[in-house]
Amino acid sequence: MAKCAVCGKGVHFGNAVSHSHRRSNKMWKSNLKSVRVKVNGGTKKMYVCTSCLRSDKVERA
Repeated sequence: MAKCAVCGKGVHFGNAVSHSHRRSNKMWKSNLKSVRVKVNGGTKKMYVCTSCLRSDKVERA
């Protein structure tokens, strides 16, 4: 799975618990977007999570 290029956030695993308390595997995917980012004067396409996009950690192209 893809990870955020800024903070490294990826998928998380755990248990989905039903009403009868039976457990099955569950996967939470982080909200990643493919964006063009300015890197060293040029542009580069990378996956960035939306929390990093909202902060000032990324300068979009």
